[in-house]
Amino acid sequence: MTSALSDPTLERHFKGHRDTVTSVDFSCNMKQIATGSVDSRVMIWNMKPQMRAYRFDGHKDAVISVHFSPSGHLVASASRDKTVRLWVPSMKAESTVFRAHTATVRSVNFSGDGQTLVTASDDKTIKVWTTHRQKFLFSLNQHINWVRCAKFSPDDRLIVSSSDDKTIKLWDKNSRECIHSFYEHAGYANYVDFHPSGTCIAAASTDNSVKVWDIRSHKMLQHYKVHSGVVNSLSFHPAGNFLITASSDSTMKVLDLVEGKLLYTLHGHQGPVTCVAFSRTGEYFSSGGSDEQVMDSQTAAHTQSYRQIGIQSRASHSNANGSLSISSSTAHQTQTQSLPQHSPQGQAQSQASDGGVPPGLANTLEHIIGQLDILTQTVSILEQRLTLTEDKLKECLENQMEIGLHLQRSEEA
Repeated sequence: MTSALSDPTLERHFKGHRDTVTSVDFSCNMKQIATGSVDSRVMIWNMKPQMRAYRFDGHKDAVISVHFSPSGHLVASASRDKTVRLWVPSMKAESTVFRAHTATVRSVNFSGDGQTLVTASDDKTIKVWTTHRQKFLFSLNQHINWVRCAKFSPDDRLIVSSSDDKTIKLWDKNSRECIHSFYEHAGYANYVDFHPSGTCIAAASTDNSVKVWDIRSHKMLQHYKVHSGVVNSLSFHPAGNFLITASSDSTMKVLDLVEGKLLYTLHGHQGPVTCVAFSRTGEYFSSGGSDEQVMDSQTAAHTQSYRQIGIQSRASHSNANGSLSISSSTAHQTQTQSLPQHSPQGQAQSQASDGGVPPGLANTLEHIIGQLDILTQTVSILEQRLTLTEDKLKECLENQMEIGLHLQRSEEA
């Protein structure tokens, strides 16, 4: 197999954070990128040229994780200040906040239907919440050290979590039971996620490796030892054939999961690469690092099965030569089992749109959905304020009653 590679070209430069970029995510319509940083800010970057980025201030400490809702009309952020915030990604920067844990919140993730959130924390727990009103549903408590990451499976029936206790646990969402534990012997997993097919998980480990497990047989399928530093993050391409990883060795790696080998090494960040994510369609990927930079790059898949991939820089921090540096290499893996292929969401959507939905109508519907989502969030904010007002009014009435009783007793005396 040969892989086509296009020359990288620098188009835009994303810089707005004042400290390490910890997390990055794309909206479903590819119009926005959300990032979180140790500087305690959430940034929303608009993909259209000449459009301003939105800076959201509200967290009192480092933002560790950000995630767009499936509709793209909400952004969740998790922070070292022990809270989670839900933002409307617009200029008004409206948000609701709730205290999710008793320690740093390391991870936040929307379910596929957008109705629930899962959070992971240094308090050793995983918690599940409703998106509307942020109602606590249940917690998962078997980890014995900090929980770094928790993700829903594509069908929302399972949750996978990784912890400093050197385990990766698979949970049944309905029974709330741990159905299997994968053990890390040399290190622990910083980050874990499901393959788009839902049959496998991949883990980014502090032992500098990336492991892929089958969740049905519980066997390790692939083991990539391609980095010379801690692996901080990873992301599956929506087609399921590729995996991109981010490491403290200042590189990203593109892995071919079908062939079981390393395709490309990407250089560009000046220091550890702390986060990376493919867009929902797989057309782009974005990364962030300790150099305070956000790098947004474009992928070019040339065959029907996404077996060939090219990469060109779309908006990024450049290296010393002013461009994104790319090289091909080979990888080590324990097994060469191929992973299942998966149709990317964007491809399915484009096929659906070819079925006769006019682009104008689709845009109108998208706008209506966005307005409804914003309206729902506004109602939620008003409900919270109303509840607060009711609580204060109740407290005032109780104080008045106590004063009245006190006066009555004084008169009787």
